Amino acid sequence: MSHSDADGSAPSRTGGPGASADLNLLRTFLAVHRSGSFTAAAQVLGLSQPTVTAQIRALERHEGRELFERLPRGVAPTPVADELAARVAAPLDALAAATAPGGGPEAAADPVHLAGPAELLCTTVLPALAPLVADGVRLRVTTGLTDPLLEELRAGRHDLVIATARPRGRVLTAVPLADEEFVLVAAPRWARRLTGSPAADGGAALHGVPLVTYAEDLPIVRRYWRHVFGRRLTCRAALTVPDLRGVVAAVTAGAGFAVVPRYLCAGELASGALVLLHDPADPPINTGYLVQRPGASGSPHVARVRDHLLEAARSW
Repeated sequence: MSHSDADGSAPSRTGGPGASADLNLLRTFLAVHRSGSFTAAAQVLGLSQPTVTAQIRALERHEGRELFERLPRGVAPTPVADELAARVAAPLDALAAATAPGGGPEAAADPVHLAGPAELLCTTVLPALAPLVADGVRLRVTTGLTDPLLEELRAGRHDLVIATARPRGRVLTAVPLADEEFVLVAAPRWARRLTGSPAADGGAALHGVPLVTYAEDLPIVRRYWRHVFGRRLTCRAALTVPDLRGVVAAVTAGAGFAVVPRYLCAGELASGALVLLHDPADPPINTGYLVQRPGASGSPHVARVRDHLLEAARSW
């Protein structure tokens, strides 16, 4: 029989903050603190969600304090929970490493699970993290759209997510990572064929030029038109490809015009393979965020990756 009862709650005891809590309760607590959800913690631990709930309630009775604020989606740790996590995380992680198969002081740290937009990860983030990988940090990278990736982060599937928008709610912590500037570009031969100036006619000169974009609903282009020209975009896409690197490649080859992040086409602009069709004083800017679940991760390398990215982003 384990230290916990069959329903997952701890045996009755005389406790309190000064007494030792059951290790099983503390492991469950740490999983909830790191995942921000009873359900996600249950998946990580291989337990049922009612068992996790019962164990957290047992630990709260033991501590005599509420540890988590129940939210519509997940939970948020109280200051008491943050203090408890700071005390128990390192000892529990060391114990887990020492007792795992092949574990011990020399055991390799768990991989850091990083997710974000494919274009930014592949062109900017992974080159920036290459020195850490060479120094022994293990990475597992997932690409995708922000909203699904944030849901997976809440469920404990990732350690860090680079998001194109600040997440709502209090379960996740986010810090600004870098700004991306959107630019209106085309190959030089299209620029020479324009009969007017987009800057002068609010983009009307481009109505006869094929539009290349990454999504049928044209979110980036529509935003550019509203922000820069103060008008509603009326043209339709000639080519859609769900990767902005493909958009840049197609436009460079002469397919038409596009609005893309400057970092993705900086080389083409420098070489003359692409030209700016407009250079507004106030271009559209989008801020990317580095998002993490509350509490430390099971891998000691998560902090290294996070700090390295924040430092590297200063030069992006």
